[in-house]
Amino acid sequence: MKIRVGHGYDVHRWGADKPLMLGGVKIKHHQGLVAHSDGDVVLHAVTDAVLGALALGDIGQHFPDTDKRYAGADSAELLSHAVQLCQDKGFRTGNIDVTIVAQTPKMAPHTNDMQASIAHCLDTCVDNVNVKATTTEKLGFVGREEGIACHAVVLMESV
Repeated sequence: MKIRVGHGYDVHRWGADKPLMLGGVKIKHHQGLVAHSDGDVVLHAVTDAVLGALALGDIGQHFPDTDKRYAGADSAELLSHAVQLCQDKGFRTGNIDVTIVAQTPKMAPHTNDMQASIAHCLDTCVDNVNVKATTTEKLGFVGREEGIACHAVVLMESV
């Protein structure tokens, strides 16, 4: 079996007057994240990790923010497209580990739903997906509640 590892990282700032989407889950919050697409920082990091594992570039190359077709795009669809590219190359998701870095809102009530959503997009079982969160103890842009960051690491394995 051949394995490949990818890492993804994404950041979006607060300030949009739209729903907050994280990990494919709509979360009740007083503001959303500014982005060309739906602003799902979690799925963007996961998409970059998947693409990176197979040296397929990054989310901006496949879905540029200069292309009006992706305005307001559903990040779950973008991730599913990236997964299909990997499957076409003979790879499937082994496992994925996601860390959301946010001061607010509380993520723990939503992580199980995020895991299920991400597993669906990755065409894998939920046992292969881990989502956790941390704060920055009020340090930096996250601590000042200016935005949210997310890291994702994925293991892809040959079929």
